[in-house]
Amino acid sequence: MTTARTPVIAITGATGHVGRAVASRLHDAGLATRLIVRDASRAPSWADDVAVTSYGDRQAAPVALAGVDVLFMVSAAEAADRLAQHQAFIDSAAQAGVRHVIYTSFAGAGPDSVFTYGRTHGATEAHLVASGMTTTILRDSFYLDFLPELAVDGIISGPAGPTGGSVGAVARADVVRSASAVLTDLAAGTSAHDGAVYTMTGPEALSLTDVARILTEFGSPTTYRAESIEQAYASRAHYGAPAWEVDGWVSTYTSIASGALDVVTDDVRALTGREPMSFADLLAARG
Repeated sequence: MTTARTPVIAITGATGHVGRAVASRLHDAGLATRLIVRDASRAPSWADDVAVTSYGDRQAAPVALAGVDVLFMVSAAEAADRLAQHQAFIDSAAQAGVRHVIYTSFAGAGPDSVFTYGRTHGATEAHLVASGMTTTILRDSFYLDFLPELAVDGIISGPAGPTGGSVGAVARADVVRSASAVLTDLAAGTSAHDGAVYTMTGPEALSLTDVARILTEFGSPTTYRAESIEQAYASRAHYGAPAWEVDGWVSTYTSIASGALDVVTDDVRALTGREPMSFADLLAARG
């Protein structure tokens, strides 16, 4: 009688927030992982299988992914060529013989996404499907962890509508727990997640007025101030950022205003067995 081989799991972004936390959880659970990094010196000290490549390196990436069965692909840092990086890495994974890819996408990803980066995520998903590899897509809403960063000098300013629209933002920790659950299931041989698309949200949809109120309740006096789209571009011009980046900043707000992110799902609880964190939970945990 032969024993089934344990799948080899590779994790990208292993020096970032999500990838590193997922890698740590799987390590603590006793699962062997290969960490894919750009700089080996930044890999966790416990890692004993580290491969170095960037997403766009068509020579190094197939070598780094050789022998990998399951790939956790954290989306690349925002860049003008982000889609090209994703497509190159997906091609490298298929070339290396990867069987299954779990990809961190964005809620409502697709060519018509109001959030400009959501269009890149949609095109990445399409490239994954065309690759022939089996996929699981985690479509993350905006991170709850990111919301406090919207406030500058106690004011959240943007074109999200009079009260700040509504967004079912999700805690980064819940995305980590969800991804870890999917990877653990795949390591055990389940096919339950094959072709699945999960939308990762928190337990409630918040307006930016709600966000400001909750931040105030936790000791950071904050207000929301609505801007027109023209005002939003003008107020951000002094940063001197490239047009694609400013479009991303402004469309963060317009995507919330559109109602497309006014979505709350049960997917985090279904994957992890626990209720997702609220914004108040997150701030309380930070202390």
